[in-house]
Amino acid sequence: MSQATLSASLTRAKGSRNARRLRASGSIPAVVYGGGAETLAISVDAKSFRTAVSGEQGLNSLINLDAEGQTFLVMAREIQRHPVRGTVSHIDFQVVDPNKPVVTEVPLHLVGDAVEIRHADWEVDQQMFSLEVRARPDQIPTHIDVDISELKVGDSIHIEHVILAQGVEAVGDPATPVVTTRAGRVALTTVKPAEAVVVAPVDAPE
Repeated sequence: MSQATLSASLTRAKGSRNARRLRASGSIPAVVYGGGAETLAISVDAKSFRTAVSGEQGLNSLINLDAEGQTFLVMAREIQRHPVRGTVSHIDFQVVDPNKPVVTEVPLHLVGDAVEIRHADWEVDQQMFSLEVRARPDQIPTHIDVDISELKVGDSIHIEHVILAQGVEAVGDPATPVVTTRAGRVALTTVKPAEAVVVAPVDAPE
């Protein structure tokens, strides 16, 4: 698994005013924690961070972080975004040991064609779009495939049914549904209008 490199600056000033100043200059306030060291306040260049997590691993990328001579092997564990613009406003970097497992989220991709579901006018309903797993940083998959080709009407796929690579363990209740099936829209049928009934007039009594 490749590792990205990211430079950081130590943040000596604190408070929201300093955070706004950093963001205005194109930097992102952040902290580094874990690995037995004290939490360190830093800032990273926004463009450089986007480049560091732009590979296949995305936010699960291993990053060699250099904070003015202090080096750390980290992963971006929590990212805060602006509620309107969606830009990154703060990052928590966790120091990781490449030989010890971490818990992280991995995207789920549905693969295959659920032919029986489609022919029965039912639908595949994806309940989970990512799965929390435990694995060593170098064994974290870019995504996890969920095969739906054998699904039948009324079937569901749970966490316990998801096939994972060796060294990857699912976290959470094994009975949690990942994919379910449901009835689709019923095709409209054209109903012929009832034929008019002609009633013969009745002769009035003489």
